[in-house]
Amino acid sequence: MSTETFEFQVEARQLLQLMIHSVYSNKDVFLRELVSNASDALDKLRLAKLRDDALDADVSDLHIEIDTDAEARTLTVRDNGIGMSYEEVGRLIGTIANSGTAQFAEELREAQEADSAEGLIGQFGVGFYSGFMVADEMTLVTRRAGESQGTRWSSRGEGTYTLERVDDAPQGTSVTLHLKPTDDEDKLHDYTSAWTIKDIVKRYSDFITWPIRTVPAKAEGDETAPEPETLNSMKALWARSREEVSDDEYHELYKHISHDWREPLETVRLQAEGTFEYQALLFVPSHAPHDLYTQGYKRGVQLYVKRVFIMDDCEALLPPYLRFVKGVVDAADLSLNVSREILQQDRHIRMMQRRLTKKLLATVKDMRGAAPERYATFWREFGSVLKEGLLTDPDNRDTLLAAASFATTHADDELTTLEAYAERMKEGQEDIYYLTGESRESIENSPHMEAFRAKGIEVLLLTDPVDEVWVDVVGEFEGKRLRSVAKGEVDLGGEADDKADGEREKQGEEYAGLLAWMKEQLADDVKEVRLSSRLTVSPACIVSDTGDLTPALENMYRAMGQEVPKAQRILELNPGHALVQGLNQAYQEREDRTELAGTAELLHGLAVLAEGGRPKEPGRFVKLVADRLERAL
Repeated sequence: MSTETFEFQVEARQLLQLMIHSVYSNKDVFLRELVSNASDALDKLRLAKLRDDALDADVSDLHIEIDTDAEARTLTVRDNGIGMSYEEVGRLIGTIANSGTAQFAEELREAQEADSAEGLIGQFGVGFYSGFMVADEMTLVTRRAGESQGTRWSSRGEGTYTLERVDDAPQGTSVTLHLKPTDDEDKLHDYTSAWTIKDIVKRYSDFITWPIRTVPAKAEGDETAPEPETLNSMKALWARSREEVSDDEYHELYKHISHDWREPLETVRLQAEGTFEYQALLFVPSHAPHDLYTQGYKRGVQLYVKRVFIMDDCEALLPPYLRFVKGVVDAADLSLNVSREILQQDRHIRMMQRRLTKKLLATVKDMRGAAPERYATFWREFGSVLKEGLLTDPDNRDTLLAAASFATTHADDELTTLEAYAERMKEGQEDIYYLTGESRESIENSPHMEAFRAKGIEVLLLTDPVDEVWVDVVGEFEGKRLRSVAKGEVDLGGEADDKADGEREKQGEEYAGLLAWMKEQLADDVKEVRLSSRLTVSPACIVSDTGDLTPALENMYRAMGQEVPKAQRILELNPGHALVQGLNQAYQEREDRTELAGTAELLHGLAVLAEGGRPKEPGRFVKLVADRLERAL
């Protein structure tokens, strides 16, 4: 058969160089990666055979085998699983389709600590390449189950690889590593040593549900072929009692499932008995994956039926807002031939989803009280995605609100709950106030905050895009309305209410002419110009009516391709500001108000800028500002 030579894509070449010149303190992880890949291949073959009994594949003794040759300095990891076709080898091994590869390479360069760097290997699905940490050359021989011809792939990691069709390949995949010399200083161990292999398998892969075998070396003078030795216990951790399993074992299972080689933030066990029995072992990661918010994010937990692997990413078991959760659910009474379509309708699956969701949300809520630091990490990484549930899961909305935390003007570096906010509300305050924006700094500097700051009224500072939506959908918390400080008219009350009402009435008469004239001048941009009760320092601000969409929400809908009619908003003026007072005086004294029209336009533009918006005609706005500055010199 002819051998073809191909070049790695640019990202793959960069990755290979990082692996070859690796400074990882723990190079043993390469074996964990190869065993994990082999385990996945066996799972896929059993599932394929279950769904198509006519598939020409031997499933009588599915296993993983590790062979070593001390003289040749090779290590081979072999499985008799699903295998790969010629095209699949070129696509999966010769290139890296993962969009995060460039990010991986960048993070790898920046990783200062060995543990941090090591943790990035599996996260981006590039574990196969980790073999080059310990090998000068790698050879892969594979044959896809049901096909007659196999494929040999080989590379020294120097920018090219070869592909060749072969006739004598057994079913499955074998990966042979031509090992680098042992180097204790570089922490390159002797990976032909039986003790080293046993230690690594026991440490990282003991829970793998397939037997991992190795053939011991013959005793000197003994001609009898030794029996294969199984290195792993193959015990399903979720089926064992908590007392029997160490935290390290749980963590290794999490790493195997998630390909995130950092320890999980929280481990959640659940065992249901009765009419429908199942066991669940779920993990909350300590870091959000880089593609959590992308459309192609692979979510779901592994589904087993009576210890038999059925599905790698069963989406029906958890709602989308818990898509970051990893783990295993093992059901006793589902059909082995269950399909994704059936899962969507199965009442047992729906029942499991409800219970798993409640258990996870209760865990988050408990974490806030029992482990505040872990909760702070959780909310920083996953708070935004959890709040999606406020829109999509009305049944658990109260639980989600109770588990949620928010930035607030009450404290610079501490989050608060809605319950704690309600306890701090001032006497006579009926609403929970909030303001949305791109950052805490931009919200705190917003003109809308001035009266609230002056009166010491607490405001929630909401900076996630989803905040723009859920506050309107939820509407209230324990009978208290959620109210934006940038919508509607504000009446904060106070001791001088009667005096203030009288003063506002007098100002209303004094500014009536200016307000009507400005509304006419700005008719294309605003539907009303009125005096403000929320401003104490700024001359003007833009507000929305109570039921209107915010500009940020309008932009979000347009970005999703939805047509949203542009809502006209309200311009509020601060009658206590010298600029507004001067404008009113000039309006009353001048008959020719041509120049004042430019000032009114400037005032509106400044209000738009203050809330983070953009003037309708930036060029004209800049010219108006330049003209006014020139006259002031």
